[in-house]
Amino acid sequence: MLTELEIIALTLSLKVAIVASISILPVGIALAWLLAKKEFYGKSLLDGIIHLPLVLPPVVIGYVLLILFGKQGALGQWLNTYLGIDFSFSWKGAALASAVVALPLMVRSIRLSILAVDRKLEEAAMTLGASPFKVFWRITLPLIMPGVISGLVLAFARSLGEFGATITFVSNIPGETQTIPLAMFSFLETPGAEFEAMRLCLLAVAIALISLFVSEWLSRRSQQKLGLIQ
Repeated sequence: MLTELEIIALTLSLKVAIVASISILPVGIALAWLLAKKEFYGKSLLDGIIHLPLVLPPVVIGYVLLILFGKQGALGQWLNTYLGIDFSFSWKGAALASAVVALPLMVRSIRLSILAVDRKLEEAAMTLGASPFKVFWRITLPLIMPGVISGLVLAFARSLGEFGATITFVSNIPGETQTIPLAMFSFLETPGAEFEAMRLCLLAVAIALISLFVSEWLSRRSQQKLGLIQ
């Protein structure tokens, strides 16, 4: 049986990961389509900015988020004053940090799927009078759905394991920002709490394996519907 602290950390981790991965899905699809389909000035710069979280230390990302979205930050102060949105020391900030570090993985997965789509199918639909939006909605999106699912699960898994950016941006507050990785960190710093840390580690591994299994199942279902596999 899970303890109360483990249940709280698990629930918070799932909430943060789900909100982060779903909230960046439209952005991830749009950016992936833009990078895969269009040529424009500054494309390499945009590509580099999107993938920066993959190479930057998570602490740096957390610090940048703190500067931008903290209570006295350039964007955080405006959001708090005019929209009543406060990311500081709350689960919303943890979700934002997770979304930033997970976005590159989602964009990369979806972009590769878009590049693999046969352009002749899209061109044929456009010659029949379909608008670009209709071509994307009726042709491209169904064909890239396995990649979208993979990107979504990758983002979820990355959000679930986020630590550095979160603890730098919103600290380690039990019941508010203390996800499973942060709770493990607290246990590891507590003498004699190694067993509790191990339990959380096994819980995180179990959730990751379940996520991968669900991702594989959904991808195969999508491919079967498209007739790509039997």
